[in-house]
Amino acid sequence: MDIWEQLYEKARAEYHPEEVTPFFYAHNVVCALESASGRIFTGFCVEACSGVMNLCAERVAALNMYVNSGETVIRRLIAFRDAPPSGSGMPCGACREFLMQLSPENRNTEIMVDCAARETVTLGELMPNWWGMYRYGEE
Repeated sequence: MDIWEQLYEKARAEYHPEEVTPFFYAHNVVCALESASGRIFTGFCVEACSGVMNLCAERVAALNMYVNSGETVIRRLIAFRDAPPSGSGMPCGACREFLMQLSPENRNTEIMVDCAARETVTLGELMPNWWGMYRYGEE
């Protein structure tokens, strides 16, 4: 089993959409990521009637990584609903921004786009001229 299959299986275990309360829905999008140390962390989306409290699966997985290990660098990431990514699976703009702010090295994060074809894209390809590099002393 390669790393992408491992990530897929870990994320798939989190997929069980549920209405927690009439105001709170979770587990309908899932994510697994591999940190720089090789550990795997997972996350699932959390949606509430008040949109400001929503969190995407990617951000939850990255926060899980940081809270539980102190790590900020992500090697690989996969996110999906009920099936492996097949031409999509990109993090939203808020997640892309969060991942870049977590570490400049995350521009090298491989993101699964199409599982069957093993097609990936890097976060840096999705954000080639990210505004914040100057704060890292890079331009």
